[in-house]
Amino acid sequence: MDRPGSDTVFAGSIPDLYDTQLVPLIFAPYAADLAHRAAQIGPASVLETAAGTGVVTRALATALPQSVALVATDLNPPMLARAAAVGTSRPVQWQQADALQLPFDDGRFELVVCQFGAMFFPDKPRAFAEARRVLRRGGTLLFNVWDRIEANEFADTVTQALAVRYPEDPPRFMARTPHGYFERTAIEADLRAGGWRETVHVQTLAARSRAGSALMVARAYCEGTPLRGEIEARSAGALAGATAACAEALAARFGRGAVDGQIQAHVVAVRKDT
Repeated sequence: MDRPGSDTVFAGSIPDLYDTQLVPLIFAPYAADLAHRAAQIGPASVLETAAGTGVVTRALATALPQSVALVATDLNPPMLARAAAVGTSRPVQWQQADALQLPFDDGRFELVVCQFGAMFFPDKPRAFAEARRVLRRGGTLLFNVWDRIEANEFADTVTQALAVRYPEDPPRFMARTPHGYFERTAIEADLRAGGWRETVHVQTLAARSRAGSALMVARAYCEGTPLRGEIEARSAGALAGATAACAEALAARFGRGAVDGQIQAHVVAVRKDT
């Protein structure tokens, strides 16, 4: 499926809105899960790719011993700048890097972690091959991806509301990219194409997403993701009206007060045995 260049643009006000609104809404539970899994593996060195604004980095910094070397990377400098500004409970090496061409020696790390980044990689087999290259023998690649959009109720409602508002050209960022890489067979095929021959472990993990109001959810999605660019491209001043329409659709489905919806993702782990 084609991915416009705007799907990977996290700049302007998006990093701050993403971190303050979207992270607690949908990313925090899965960050805690990845950090727990990382602690169970017990690595001495960790590389995080597509670190975004650092929600997983902060969880890893807390869950792993002080002795564990932690390097956090992202392709987008504005997102990484936000992560570094928020900071972590202990020192972390922040570094701008492309997951498709990692600037690290072969076999440097014992664990590579990536939260909700694989969907954005334009060449997924290459990204998986790079993760394998920088892992030592016995090292683990651990990442998660969102399940289909229908299993993620807030994102699905927002996407449907925008399709009603823009029937001739609906903004499809959420379905196209964040929720566009959920087929297990496709994920395993890309891992195989990236050189992984070992057993791929996939667990589907449901959680709950909660916010104080439908408007908070609408703002998180419409203003804190590249969906914003799609909406603004429809017409000047479109963002406020589109956000209000999404808020109304969310309130109609989930209530006029605090809202609660399902989120669901796949957690993938594969160990480099050779």
